[in-house]
Amino acid sequence: MEQFKQVDGIVVPLDRANVDTDAIIPKQFLKSIQRSGFGPNAFDEWRYLDQGEPGMACSDRPLNRDFVLNQPRYQGGEILLARENFGCGSSREHAPWALKDYGFRVIIAPSFADIFFNNCFKNGILPIVLEDKMVDRLFSEVVAKEGYRLQIDLEQQQIAGSDGGTLPFSVDPFRKQCLLEGLDDIGLTLRHLDEIRGFEQQHRKNCPWLFAEVTV
Repeated sequence: MEQFKQVDGIVVPLDRANVDTDAIIPKQFLKSIQRSGFGPNAFDEWRYLDQGEPGMACSDRPLNRDFVLNQPRYQGGEILLARENFGCGSSREHAPWALKDYGFRVIIAPSFADIFFNNCFKNGILPIVLEDKMVDRLFSEVVAKEGYRLQIDLEQQQIAGSDGGTLPFSVDPFRKQCLLEGLDDIGLTLRHLDEIRGFEQQHRKNCPWLFAEVTV
């Protein structure tokens, strides 16, 4: 998993509450278990005017010009600003895969669905919870200024704007360290590889009958 320390990026305002995982990545794209390739289909039903299907080339599909991801001023955005209960619905890990593959590194919202929130950390995305009034303020600032950017510093747990102001945010210490070091669940397990191999060798000695070849 890619390490996360700082992000200086354009903010994309998705002014909708209760955005569920089926909206983030529709069910027809769940056939693949690869973590990459979902970016073009993130928010598929909102981004395009036709029905998207796996394997369909998105470059020729008709765009919904009113949807925020299709507006020129928000192209290349790395920070998604959303409303409450973001990531609700089914617990598909494809949702953070799609957001990460699109290019989002940070999501800011008043609240998140629990499973989606946990899956973000496991896939290199930093979900930040801010009070409603702060999110309201950010929405106003993003809309008022084209190219609005924020600087996210995970080590300092701080959000900085172009006006020089800063805003602190909270994050679980263990999850923070995992992001800083780029460790997902597999990476955490591999840190104990020598101990795992030692256990396997000792287990083979203690219980050799479990490893004996079976002849029929």
